[in-house]
Amino acid sequence: MSSPSSANDALVRNRILSSKLYFDVPSSKVPLIYSESYDISFLGIEKLHPFDSSKWGRICRFLVSFGILDKKCVVEPLEASKDDLLVVHSESYLNSLKESSNVATIIEVPPVVLFPNCLVQHKVLFPFRKQVGGTILAAKLAKERGWSINVGGGFHHCSAEKGGGFCAYADISLCIHFAFVRLKISRVMIIDLDAHQGNGHEMDFANDSRVYILDMYNPGIYPLDYEARNYINQKVEVKSGTLTEEYLQKLDEALEVAGQRFKPELVIYNAGTDILEGDPLGRLKISPDGIALRDEKVFRFAREKNIPIVMLTSGGYMKSSAKVIADSIANLSKKCLIETSGGPKAT
Repeated sequence: MSSPSSANDALVRNRILSSKLYFDVPSSKVPLIYSESYDISFLGIEKLHPFDSSKWGRICRFLVSFGILDKKCVVEPLEASKDDLLVVHSESYLNSLKESSNVATIIEVPPVVLFPNCLVQHKVLFPFRKQVGGTILAAKLAKERGWSINVGGGFHHCSAEKGGGFCAYADISLCIHFAFVRLKISRVMIIDLDAHQGNGHEMDFANDSRVYILDMYNPGIYPLDYEARNYINQKVEVKSGTLTEEYLQKLDEALEVAGQRFKPELVIYNAGTDILEGDPLGRLKISPDGIALRDEKVFRFAREKNIPIVMLTSGGYMKSSAKVIADSIANLSKKCLIETSGGPKAT
């Protein structure tokens, strides 16, 4: 008779194998994932949170206007189903999202408590589930093409049993579990360069030797999760007011150490732009050019080692973030670290 844990492992495996989130993408498409459904518009109350909930669409519009992306070449993901989410989340956690009060707490917009949950599901959680589908698919595309970018996702504060910080689903953890089974990958490196500590994935992969976490974060801001910090393989703390030059020097040193300590088969890069100077929550002072250089360094790290890389846009709490991200993606294209015109990957 099988043990409860082995029976659960088999159930999780079956859920992953029967999922529709992995599908074949024609070579005419580029491994850049986005859906108009990502953007959150909810009677204007989304403006009560500092996060720009329309930034994902604005990033794509900038890329199209720059002439480096054809809208027809963007990959549209599927929505993560309940069975997909149960790969990481418990039934009780997913049921808790059927209470508008719980969702209001997670996304930090108190008036959401006043709305019927069917509306909250449609206007808030459906866009998040589409982004989860994008993050999961991104690993498959990265394995096939060398890189992928989900113009969304990076919900790094959500763990299997707890949401928070505008993160309702653990897309990074889900992406990795799908990659373990569907891509037969067994070593994943998370490079989390959002200004906030990625406490969600840290709790989910506590003491899991298959996952190496490099987290470069401001220790003086949310989430202040000291338990989760115990599960970071490589902590790089950058205090409020850190400037571009010091930040990039610390990143160079961190990537050098990470490359020596761990040999991943996949990199998940959480590329939050809340490190930008003036961001009210990140409190760091990194220039827009510094962010482009940061992203370039991480992509070079992966390219030089021939490791597939998934980039997620994660946090960023200023209207200027969308153009900063688009400019950075344009720089990656210019430096031939990605290929945005369709067809085979850059070499």
